[in-house]
Amino acid sequence: MGDAHDGYVDGNALAGPLSEVFAVDVTAATSRCANCGCTGPLARLRVYMHAPGLVARCQECGRVVLRATRTRDALWLDMSGAASLAIPMGEA
Repeated sequence: MGDAHDGYVDGNALAGPLSEVFAVDVTAATSRCANCGCTGPLARLRVYMHAPGLVARCQECGRVVLRATRTRDALWLDMSGAASLAIPMGEA
């Protein structure tokens, strides 16, 4: 987890809100930053919770990878900063 001084927590903060949409734990999913190409689990992203919703930034370059905002009737998910997202599903 990030220090309180840094203003962010780690990507595990995404687990609760995203569990409303995804049937699997997406914090274990591997994302690739569209800006710098850094890959790693969503749990490594730096999540800022002091905005309207959650803003997850790349742990390397700091660019926004994912934004999640909950309204009364929807979860808005913007993943335009992610080049890809690989969600582990187990064996088929």
